[in-house]
Amino acid sequence: MFRILKRTEQEKTEQGAKRSREAWFGKVARLFDRSHLGEEVWQELEELLICADVGVNTTAKLIDRVRERAGREKLAEGPQVRLALKQEMVNLLRVDGSGAPTEAESPTPSSSPRVILVIGVNGSGKTTSIAKLAHSLKQEGKRVILAAADTFRAAAIEQLQQWGERVGVDVICHQAGGDPGAVVFDSIKAAQHRRDQVVIVDTAGRLHTKFNLMEELKKIKRVAARADSAALHEVLLVLDATTGQNGLAQARHFTEAVSVTGIFLAKLDGTAKGGIVLAICDELKIPILFIGTGEGLDDLAPFDAEAFVEALCPI
Repeated sequence: MFRILKRTEQEKTEQGAKRSREAWFGKVARLFDRSHLGEEVWQELEELLICADVGVNTTAKLIDRVRERAGREKLAEGPQVRLALKQEMVNLLRVDGSGAPTEAESPTPSSSPRVILVIGVNGSGKTTSIAKLAHSLKQEGKRVILAAADTFRAAAIEQLQQWGERVGVDVICHQAGGDPGAVVFDSIKAAQHRRDQVVIVDTAGRLHTKFNLMEELKKIKRVAARADSAALHEVLLVLDATTGQNGLAQARHFTEAVSVTGIFLAKLDGTAKGGIVLAICDELKIPILFIGTGEGLDDLAPFDAEAFVEALCPI
């Protein structure tokens, strides 16, 4: 996937993590200002992390790692242990070998666009996230097409067209109720003909419990592969950060239907429980590629583990 907004990454990340930092992780960092690190510190740390939506399993893993390291490295002072905690958080957030390949790793023919299939449930912020991504790619000089393959929801096509006009990119669409696979096929062929570099596909905001709609998602991916097997195909799952642990269940169902290469965590600025980021990376082993940090088109940032942990625990 592409890196974007390079000059403002840290600022955007800090904005996205602000509420979580103020509500929970600032308290986590201050735990280690104490002169004595007794058992009560570890108990308070556990409580704070669980309240921040890190999850019981991931919290236990994180604390075990830090305590083991503190014993092995003889870390007796609070600042040393706090640093070890931040480093172990970064380690959890780094998901190796499962992200979307970079352009350098996976060159595609000049006639083959990069196809990004965007999936997620209704209300997750999927369409807005598509617009943000298209805007950022266009700022980088990329030529982008949007494919309105959400033919299931009323007014979804019109909504994407409005975003396309605002961003300044073309939208390929059919009539409402039409075949989503046909929209995807036509969009990829149009991109090939025009030598556009990226096709971003909006899909129906299918509930992960709807079997038929999940099967349709598999079909869309097969059609995209037939339209251009040489293209780099990515599947970006948009999750609403404010849904917390429920987002984990959504992601598991989507991953069962189609291989997810990355996550766009939307609305991170709207939750005080940003610890869900740790749970997602630890339990799903799917990399978070982007975070949503506000309502504007510029309000997203490529996810960076070190920058995110520093934004959560700046002390």
